[in-house]
Amino acid sequence: MQSKGIVMTLHPAHLAPVLTAPVRDVPAGNRSTVAAPARGPAGTALALLRIGLGFIFLWPFLDKLIGLGYNTPGAKSWISGGSPTSGFLGHSDVGPFSAMFRSWSGAVLLDWVFMLALLGVGVAVLLGIGLRVCAVAGTVLMASMWIAEWPLARFTDAGEPSGSTNPLIDYHVIYAMGLIVVAACGAGAHLGLGRRWADSDLVRRVPWLR
Repeated sequence: MQSKGIVMTLHPAHLAPVLTAPVRDVPAGNRSTVAAPARGPAGTALALLRIGLGFIFLWPFLDKLIGLGYNTPGAKSWISGGSPTSGFLGHSDVGPFSAMFRSWSGAVLLDWVFMLALLGVGVAVLLGIGLRVCAVAGTVLMASMWIAEWPLARFTDAGEPSGSTNPLIDYHVIYAMGLIVVAACGAGAHLGLGRRWADSDLVRRVPWLR
């Protein structure tokens, strides 16, 4: 016994209004080149992460500049004639590049590059502007410091314990990942100046400055 059913046949003429409906094109200037910023609790969490990361970069700049007495005493501050890189690179004693990093310790050009990187990334991330550039610059800086500390090694050049607690994912990697996350999520728009920055004439002309 056959069951009765309803058979619907679609004729091409029935689809014509749908297939031929006009498609509104979006002007190129209005197409978003970044993910929409998260809102609500997620947006606030990303904004707080961004602010925390910015302060992580800005604090060592201030400490090394004027000597706040935490990691850099006033007598060894940059404005007192000290070298911002000598303390870190001068004690590089682990990994295959330790001798090279020690030879770079105190180099004037490297001091300027290091301090400008800390200042630029710190201020921009705090304000929520230029997060793409900061993600690249901050990742390069963190990768360089990771290589200098070389957490892969368990022992120093002198054969003493290096103090490394994780051979791969240390705080340098986490900071770099954090910068990439806040840039990819457009975290500068909430509790920051990211939206105004994105609407500026400069960023409209050069979108990668977002």
